[in-house]
Formats: sequence, structure tokens, C-alpha cells
Amino acid sequence: MLALLSDYETLRLAWWVLLGVLLIGFAVTDGFDLGVGALLPFVARTDLERRVAIHTVSATWEGNQVWLVLGGGAIFAAWPALYALSFSGFYLAMFLVLLALILRPVAFKYRSKNESPVWRARWDWALFVGGAVPALIFGVAVGNVLQGVPFHFTNDLRPIYEGTLFGLLNPLALFCGLVSLAMLVAHGAAWLAFKAEGPVAERARVIGQRTALATAAMFALGGLLVWAGAFGGYRVVTPLIGNGPSNPLAKEVIADAGAWLANFRAHPALALVPLLGIVGPLLAAAGLRAGRDGWALLASKLGIACIIATVGLSMFPVILPSSTHPGHALTVFDASSSLATLRNMLIATVIFLPIILAYTAWVYRVLRGKVSERDITAPGSPAY
Repeated sequence: MLALLSDYETLRLAWWVLLGVLLIGFAVTDGFDLGVGALLPFVARTDLERRVAIHTVSATWEGNQVWLVLGGGAIFAAWPALYALSFSGFYLAMFLVLLALILRPVAFKYRSKNESPVWRARWDWALFVGGAVPALIFGVAVGNVLQGVPFHFTNDLRPIYEGTLFGLLNPLALFCGLVSLAMLVAHGAAWLAFKAEGPVAERARVIGQRTALATAAMFALGGLLVWAGAFGGYRVVTPLIGNGPSNPLAKEVIADAGAWLANFRAHPALALVPLLGIVGPLLAAAGLRAGRDGWALLASKLGIACIIATVGLSMFPVILPSSTHPGHALTVFDASSSLATLRNMLIATVIFLPIILAYTAWVYRVLRGKVSERDITAPGSPAY
């Protein structure tokens, strides 16, 4: 253990894996919250039905959002250059995401303050925006990362971002946004089918089947686009020094249309990950069709985890390529914090992450069971 904590290369790899775990944790937990919000106008036709849908996530969404905070904190602590470029370069896109996420708690609190149908309808649409916009923008961000982001470093390693918001909204990035939106809507539908009763669950099963099939089809199409070179790719052509200094300029990177498939060619067993990224949504659709809602939710989680993991595995060791100055791309081994920072943060993570997982598991155990219209109208029920 002590040897692991003193090896710079191992720590860098550990934090790369941990970052992927945190992003997957956010997607499979808060992802269904976003999906429920995006589905709200379509699965619920009356105020009572909308309250049923809202109650399935109202008690857990805050805890689920912790994973997003943990992911952002991990980037800040372990990959400061990545944090500086992504959070400043994607500033307007991040602002849209934060604005949408801020709408969600406000809508939860305010929709019940007035019984006017117009008042509640407005807040219901706010919940829709709070779910659909982040789900779309997160995928758009991934699409831009795959294509490369326009940035470079000065000689003193000051990052310069050269892109615009409209440059981010290119066709391939929007395609990735649609994959993300369909994936999380299908996940939200699987959650509603699992947690709700009555018409809300029935409509969610129908929509979930369609969006899960769309997710599998679009992800497979995305793989074909990568194979055809549409997303480009970047390859490090100089030896990687795992224990070397964090200097993004101390290497050579070239644009290579086949680079995002190189790891799968070198290690064919890795192809199981994108394959499960297709199989997972298909199994979720089959589970929803058969009324096996629990299995459908698990299959949806599997698909999400493998879709996100596919991106990381295809790009490794690159974590943020530069489309204008390929040699300035950030990799796992040249963009990290110091050895001491990675070691101390990993120790803290090993201590506190199991506590978070245990508390989360306890919360879901306490809140197990379906939500029905009878529960919503019972005395003492929260007035969401």
C-alpha cells in the first residue's frame, strides 16, 4: 500500500479510474432525476400524476447531485489544467447547465405554493428544462472532447481557449448530446416504471422502450462514425513517462483518424465495454416490455456505465485533446497535480467514499417501495 501511495504513475492511473467512477456514479444516480424531469410533461397528464412522478425523486435528488460535486472537485484537485480549460473554455455551456440545475430545486419548492394550474404548469416546465438541458449539454461536451478542443498553452503554461459557444454546438457534438439525452430519458423512464404506480409507470414503460432502443442505435452509429474517422482522433507519438513532471508541452501528439480505436485494437477484450453499452439499453427495453422493471433499471445502469467507460478507454491516455495545437493535449501523465496532492486526496477518498456509499445505500433502503396516488393524497404527505 505504501509503495502504491509513493508511485506517481500508479496514483495518476488511480485518479483517472476514480474520475471515471465518479462520473458514472453521477450519471446512474442523478441521471434518472434528470430523466424524470425531462419526462414530466409526457408521462403525467394531471397534477396528481405529476406529483407522483416528482415524489419518486424528490427525496433523493440532492444526495444524487453530490456525485457531480465530487466529480468537479476531483477534476479541480487531481487535474488542475483540465479544470482550468474545461470550466473556463466551456463557461457559457456550464452556465446553461448550472442555470438549469438551479431551476430544479426552486421548482420543487415553489410549485406547491399555489394551487393555480397555470402556476404549477410553469414550474413543471422548469423541471423539464432542469432535466433536459443538462442531459443534452453534458453529451455535447463529450462530443467536443472527442473532436478536440481549440486551446493552447503559452510558454509559461498559461492556458488559452480559442473557441466560442456556437463552435461547441457543431453537428457531431449535438449528435452526442442526443445520445446523452436519450440515454438519461430512458434511465428516468426505467426509474419511473420501477418506483411509480398507475398511468405514470405505464407511460414511462412505453417511452422507456423507445428511448432505450434509440440509445442503443445512436451509440452503435456513433461507433461507426468513430470507425469512419468522423470524430478524428489524437495519438501520442513520444514515449509516455508515468513518473515524469506535469508538463503538457513535453511530448508530441498528432491527429490520427484511427487513434480512438487503437486501444481496442491493442487489447481486443476491451471491445466488451462498448458492446455492453449497446446491450445494456437493449436489455432495458426488453425488461420494460416484459414488466421486469428492476432488471430494466439495472440494465440501464449497466449501459450508462459502459457508454461512459467507452469514451475514457478510447481516448486513454489523452483526457483533453487540442484541435488547434495537438501537441498541447492533456494526458493522464502530464496534467495531474503533484504526487503529494494525489496521495493525500486518495487517502481522503478511501476514507470518505465508502461512507458516502453506505449512507446512500441506507437512504435508498429506507425509501424503497413504489409511490402511488394514494400515498400522495395521504395526510402528512409532502406537498410537491
